[in-house]
Amino acid sequence: MKGCYCLIIHLNQKKEIEIGKRLGKISFKKGNYVYVGSAMNSLKSRLKRHLSDEKKMHWHVDYLLKNSEITDIIYNRSERKIECELSQYLSMQTEGIKDFGCTDCDCESHLYYFKTKNEAIECVENAYDSIAMEFEHFRK
Repeated sequence: MKGCYCLIIHLNQKKEIEIGKRLGKISFKKGNYVYVGSAMNSLKSRLKRHLSDEKKMHWHVDYLLKNSEITDIIYNRSERKIECELSQYLSMQTEGIKDFGCTDCDCESHLYYFKTKNEAIECVENAYDSIAMEFEHFRK
C-alpha cells in the first residue's frame, strides 16, 4: 500500500531539540505540529515505524518524535505522491520550520506549527480536499 500522510504531533512544552547534524538545535513552541510525509513503498510500515519508540534516528521527524507524541494520523492510499502539494497548502496557512523534512524536494518545510490540535486537523483535511484526494483519519 502506497500513500502520503500527515502526522499530528503534540509538544506539551516549549523545547529546544537537536535535529540531526544538518539542522542543529531548533527551538519548538509548545503546541501542535503537522509533519507531511510519503511512503511510496509501504505506508503501513512507515506509519508503524513513526509510532514506535524503538528506532534508529534517521529522519528529521525522528528527533522531534523522541520528544513529543503523535495524536492523529491523516493519510491517503494512492500511487500519486502528493506530499509536496499538501505541504504547499499548509505553508499558505501557517508557519513552517525551515528546511525540516524536505531535503529531497524544493519545499521550504514539511513541518508546520498550529496552536491547537483541532486547527491542525482542520487544515490538513482542507489540504486533502483542495487537491480532491480522499483521506482516512487514525486517532491514537
